[in-house]
Amino acid sequence: MPTLAASPFSSLAPPARPSWRALAGLTLAVGLVHVLLLGLAPTAIGPDPSPLANKFTTRTIVIAPPAPEKPAAPAAAAAAPAEAKPPPPAKPRRPREPSAPKPPTAPEPMPVPAPQVFEEPPPETRALTAQIAIDSGAAAPEPPASAPAGAALGGAGSTSNAGIGDGGAGGAASATAGNVVGPEALRIPGSVKLAFAVTGQQGSSPMQGVFGDLAWLQDGSSYDARLSLKFLFRTIRSQHSTGKIGPTGIEPDRFSEARKGEVASHFLRDQGQVMFSNNAPSVPLLPGAQDRLSVVMQLGGMLAGDPGRYPAGSRISIQTVGPRDAGVWVFNIEGEEQMTVPAGDYAVRKLTRSPRREFDDKIEIWLAPALGYLPVRMKQTQANGDFADMQLRESLPAGPSN
Repeated sequence: MPTLAASPFSSLAPPARPSWRALAGLTLAVGLVHVLLLGLAPTAIGPDPSPLANKFTTRTIVIAPPAPEKPAAPAAAAAAPAEAKPPPPAKPRRPREPSAPKPPTAPEPMPVPAPQVFEEPPPETRALTAQIAIDSGAAAPEPPASAPAGAALGGAGSTSNAGIGDGGAGGAASATAGNVVGPEALRIPGSVKLAFAVTGQQGSSPMQGVFGDLAWLQDGSSYDARLSLKFLFRTIRSQHSTGKIGPTGIEPDRFSEARKGEVASHFLRDQGQVMFSNNAPSVPLLPGAQDRLSVVMQLGGMLAGDPGRYPAGSRISIQTVGPRDAGVWVFNIEGEEQMTVPAGDYAVRKLTRSPRREFDDKIEIWLAPALGYLPVRMKQTQANGDFADMQLRESLPAGPSN
């Protein structure tokens, strides 16, 4: 029998196991191939990558505030990256050139009134300013344009019209030409009480049944005067004046008027002012000032002291103070005449304060020389036509004042 040769595939013996060195070399070769493929892939697939694609640098920048006087360094500004550029530093202000100081302005000097020179008019137009002593240095009353003008005391539509000085204080002294400057002879009336019958008109009703009393008390150094109007034994209105008697005559300290309530004015001679209880603005106190009650007695004392000094046609200017205001009143003096009042017949001198403004009252006073120039009649007429007329109703013994 023939003999068959052995085939190489006839036996399936297991192959030999590779060594660990062969496996490690194979793994390294595969890794190198992968690295090579990954590195060349971007170049073969797409455009060139951005130069910043592989840069991942992180930087922290601290921006310090700019110095107020020094400009920021240009190198530091250039080093800052574009994406974190700090705000530009504040531009320093350019200092202003100092201006030349202005010379100090001198305070404006107080205006000095020019001295006034007054001429003496004829005797028939002679004007007299009350109580301006030759050595007092007091200024004469101002002309009408600058003199204080006060509102009417009772005012239009007042509920009561009786009383002296119830009208406005407006109407200052006229031009002071012819004012007599120098000490004046005065004869102030002694203590006395005068009783008056009062008639008049208030609206459409006549004034009836009203009586007035003027009580004047003085001891040579001080005085107290009160004028009361009564109806059926009830006082409906009163005026009260107190003060001193000095070289210039009557010097009031306080004047008040009471109707439904009391209002008063105060003569502050140490301050040269007149103050009012109703908080009205104060006014300067002029030499020889009187109130609306004391002015009647002062005028009588002036005429009694030197009757020849006040001829017919002369004028007396006196600052007259009411409870709410003050003004310079000008009294025109008339010649002697005869008058009949309830108390009898008397020779009198009439003094008139005429209205000078729209709401001024007209004041008329008749002084009897036989009674030491005490008033025997006093009449007040308001702008609306209402009036009150007080006439002496009880006779008095004739006698000189003290």
